[in-house]
Amino acid sequence: MADNMTKNEPEGGKRPRLPVAVVILILAVALGSGLFIRLGGWWPHDHPAGESSETATVQYTCPMHPEIITNEPGQCPICGMDLVKIETTTPPGVKQPAADAAPSKSPDDDFFSDLKETGQADKIVVPDDRVTIHVGPEALQASGVQTAQAVLERISRTVRAAGLITADETRIRHVHTKVDGWVESLAVNFNGQLVTAGQPILSLYSPILLTSQEEFLRAKETAAKFSTNQDEVLRKLGQQLYDSARRRLELFDVPSSFIDELERQGKTSRVVTLNAPVAGFVTAKSIFEGQQIVPGQELFTITDLSRVWIEANLYEYEAGQVAVGQEASLTLPHAPGIRLQGKATYIYPFLNPESRTLKVRFEFANQDFLLKPAMYADVAIDLATVEGVAVPDSAVMDTGTRKLAFVELEAGTFEPRAIETGVAGNGKVQIISGIRAGEKVVVKANFLLDSESRLRATTSRIINKGHQSHGEGK
Repeated sequence: MADNMTKNEPEGGKRPRLPVAVVILILAVALGSGLFIRLGGWWPHDHPAGESSETATVQYTCPMHPEIITNEPGQCPICGMDLVKIETTTPPGVKQPAADAAPSKSPDDDFFSDLKETGQADKIVVPDDRVTIHVGPEALQASGVQTAQAVLERISRTVRAAGLITADETRIRHVHTKVDGWVESLAVNFNGQLVTAGQPILSLYSPILLTSQEEFLRAKETAAKFSTNQDEVLRKLGQQLYDSARRRLELFDVPSSFIDELERQGKTSRVVTLNAPVAGFVTAKSIFEGQQIVPGQELFTITDLSRVWIEANLYEYEAGQVAVGQEASLTLPHAPGIRLQGKATYIYPFLNPESRTLKVRFEFANQDFLLKPAMYADVAIDLATVEGVAVPDSAVMDTGTRKLAFVELEAGTFEPRAIETGVAGNGKVQIISGIRAGEKVVVKANFLLDSESRLRATTSRIINKGHQSHGEGK
């Protein structure tokens, strides 16, 4: 009779326990985080008597080999290290506690403790694989957690690229002669020489120019004779001859001052002095004194460097946001503290297939000729400027599939949130959703909080799954 009663005794009469595999998995997760072992002295593990009905189980494991778990102290059979004591709690019953049951211990008794999710406004999302955690005052100071306030401000995404300084191609002038002759003397003798517009550059002897001077003087005399004639046709003819002869000299690039002097003196000159058509630096010189020249031959190249181009290579996703006329700033590696302002003037229509970059041309004023062709310069351009909620970029944790941040709800209480970000630049990130202006976000030691939040969530799911499996097997 007694034997039958023993066999038919309901399972509820015994104190159910979690399967050994579940307990081992919980221990492995806790030890894998390394947090409790490294920071074990930051919070108490023992519960006062009568404060919780849970049963404490003491076991020992190796910090280097968490798969080694024994019920007795000793040394690790693999590395010889002393085993470390760990404690776990086993629920007293097989049924899951009610949701409104009082917590078994105060949140301040642990380094981290789970909290219920609080009601949030729209677009506030707490990830399913993480839980809100609490940090005690001492542990908060020891962990180095720091926060910063989310504020409303303007954010610009600044892109920097190395650019090459080149001359403005529209300010390059080649100097030629339209007649043949011989160079009698040079006023510009070397490359790099600075010339001004109208400055004499060479003296040229040319039979054609000498003949043109004589024709001009004869046309001047003819016009003077016809000017007193009563016949209006002859007066006009004389003036036309004079104008044509002067125009011929001007088309040969003879300076107006030379023609005026020729008209005043009434005597031809063997050589004609030619002047620089534009101001700039001589960047090419191909003639010497006594050299014979022919029409079309290049004599000098004069480059105006008062404005220069800077060509920078931007990646595809960056160049697509640049527009002609957009402002840019420039700094020089060899001249710290100097910043110049310019603008984008042209976006090239072809992509470099090797570097996958697009060339963008910027134009800058070159006062004091500080910018010299072939120099490198750093160009910065703001691709996007928005106004919204901004947080330091260190507050954002990017998992690859989503972005997270921890928000301090109250002193020591941190809630994980899924966030959407926008423009990033100058150490700040725009928050599209997930964080409100005025809230405090964790900017330092947030990865420590994230590890514990995930560990707590995983442990909670394993325990709940163990409760459910015991309930089904009952």
